[in-house]
Amino acid sequence: MSGGKTVTTTVPCTYRIARIATPEQPFVTEHGDILPVVDIAYETWGTLSPTRDNVVLICHALTGSSHVASHAPDDQLGWWEPMVGPGRFIDTDRHFVICANVLGSCYGSTGPRSIDPRTGRRYNLRFPLITIRDIVRSQALLLDQLGIERIYAVIGGSLGGMQVLEWAAMYPDRVERIVPIAVGGQFSDQGIAYNEVQRRAIMLDPAWRNGEYEDGEGPQRGLAIARMLGVITYQSDELMTARFERRTEARYTAWPEFLGRYDVEGYLHYQGDKLVRRFDANCYLYLTRAMDSHDLGRGRGGYPAGLALIRARTLCIGIRSDILFWPSQVRQLADDLRAFGTDAQYWELDSPNGHDAFLKDFDQIGPVIAGFLAEP
Repeated sequence: MSGGKTVTTTVPCTYRIARIATPEQPFVTEHGDILPVVDIAYETWGTLSPTRDNVVLICHALTGSSHVASHAPDDQLGWWEPMVGPGRFIDTDRHFVICANVLGSCYGSTGPRSIDPRTGRRYNLRFPLITIRDIVRSQALLLDQLGIERIYAVIGGSLGGMQVLEWAAMYPDRVERIVPIAVGGQFSDQGIAYNEVQRRAIMLDPAWRNGEYEDGEGPQRGLAIARMLGVITYQSDELMTARFERRTEARYTAWPEFLGRYDVEGYLHYQGDKLVRRFDANCYLYLTRAMDSHDLGRGRGGYPAGLALIRARTLCIGIRSDILFWPSQVRQLADDLRAFGTDAQYWELDSPNGHDAFLKDFDQIGPVIAGFLAEP
């Protein structure tokens, strides 16, 4: 749906924007703030079955977008390209795949850099604080508009995995099975600490200007430093040691050298500057704060009560070398769900690639997800 007009969902499409909230029916956040207009950008692949029972919803991570896979040979490749498509692990000849850009992002959905229709100005820090549950409810409203009541599977990693778990807890009658990847039932204090340092790097950049910066003139250095720290948490010592081996022939030097430069330093500078070219700093602030809110027990009478809401068949996927969500946390989530009678299983991705392994080791993770989707 876009601007109140229903769109067909029986044929593949590329990129659409749905208006899920209007001044007549505004979006009210979990904290009670009002967004008079909310647009959600989304993409689909495959064909919706006549019984509308073949929907697979994919939830993206922190700086991701709705572009999971390409639609044509000349399209830009998606962030999960080897996973989604005809004959691939998430087979679009069988499944109707949807991915929505999250509320608060900068890839088409309403967020801090959107225009507030009440003032004609960008929201910036006037955008309301959002939670994972707000993101999930916006997706539910999108699916309502598309006439989709049941979801065969919800899949996602990291921030996407947080959404997956909330989908199962908030809409237990709507979700048949879930695949939360590299995520636990609560975001850890250490994870919150990592996010706070990243936010502080952005907010201490003089170019941030309390969020009131012009396009192309924002806190580029602060956002780059935030990303550098983020990249460290997404990888592992095992991977960095194997890749860089304390070499000092760094090819990328964004700053004057200080007693030479190690390759790993140049790599971090490259990754930081790369994100600056494609993502917005205020959106980074809001989405990392939304990650901090992740706790299945919050407002539900405690963690066990939150877990008890989940009834969907569950495949929890941990990563051996993950330092952001330790595999023991993901395994514990599966154990706890089983204790409440949920059909939950745990599988561990044996990879040195750290938290990012679910975006790289497709040959391992793909068959496991495909097998789970094929189980009757």
